[in-house]
Amino acid sequence: MRLRTRLFLWYGGALLLVLIVLVVHSAYEIYEYSRPIQKAAWHEIREVIFVELAVGLPLMLLGMGAAWWFSRDMLEKLQKLTDAAAGLHAGHLEVNLPKGRPVRDEVDRLGEVFGSMAERLRDSFAHARDFTLNASHELKTPLAVMRGEVETELRSAPPEPARLAWMESLLEEIDRLARVVDGLTFLAKADAGQIAFKAESLALSDLVRDAAEDAQFLAQPQGLGVEMALEAGACLVLGDCHRLRQLLLNLVDNAIKYNQPGGFVRVRLGREVGWAVLEVVNPGPGIPPELAGRVFERFFRVDSSRSQAIEGSGLGLHIAQWIVQRHGGDIGLATGGDGLTRATVRLPLAGSGRGLWG
Repeated sequence: MRLRTRLFLWYGGALLLVLIVLVVHSAYEIYEYSRPIQKAAWHEIREVIFVELAVGLPLMLLGMGAAWWFSRDMLEKLQKLTDAAAGLHAGHLEVNLPKGRPVRDEVDRLGEVFGSMAERLRDSFAHARDFTLNASHELKTPLAVMRGEVETELRSAPPEPARLAWMESLLEEIDRLARVVDGLTFLAKADAGQIAFKAESLALSDLVRDAAEDAQFLAQPQGLGVEMALEAGACLVLGDCHRLRQLLLNLVDNAIKYNQPGGFVRVRLGREVGWAVLEVVNPGPGIPPELAGRVFERFFRVDSSRSQAIEGSGLGLHIAQWIVQRHGGDIGLATGGDGLTRATVRLPLAGSGRGLWG
């Protein structure tokens, strides 16, 4: 039941109770006063009840109508506050509330405080994005210098085996930090709305085929097999070619890293009504059901102790989710009862009428 209806019923019930008390009290007073003349007493009681009901009921209904009318403004303001609070998230911190109006009551004051809070949140998120973007930008130069110096040292003279292993390990760490910096730069720009998208009609099957070829190259050092199954037809989607390639590469790279010796990576593309459905399947350590909802968080890893030995920034799946959502699709990652981990992506087919850049 809506708050306005409850207020209306409570106010009406209170007025009705007051009216009943007045009628009973008046009748009792007349009865006591006219007790010696019982017939006159009952006659006067009936007249008083009739007059009080004839006057009181319309007044009560008038008061309830006035309460209903005057509560509208307050409850509409509360509804606007509720809608504004429900719409707040990291990518949308704008609060569309009336400004410049005088503060007349507690609800107006609440709206003023809420708007001020949203502005502080927006400023905090903007400062965090600016800091991440500036810090990642400043880190790129020293990382490039460090990499150049190590590569120059390797080319100048063949180092001893122990020193060679140390320098190769240093290069790997520099590359890992560079990937983290690139991921942070991408996400900071994405949060600020600075990532440009070029919408065009694409044959998703061609992109999947290219991604499977890349997966074969990446899987060779671990001796993993790569399988591909494409449904007949072009499977056209409307999207950004570069970002969709990035999405596919992130998924197959994740399937290769979290695999098992002698395992495989299976890439399948099919169609449902209005949707292109992509699956990337691999055996491996799996994802506990209680952690399945967190795999797309930034820097989250299922097994942090094991993940230290696996290269990666912990940002790949979050970036993949962002790309899918921007294309109006959805993505999921879970381990089934067969021990296989499945990354499932659904993208709207071109001409399906579903919105792009969701």
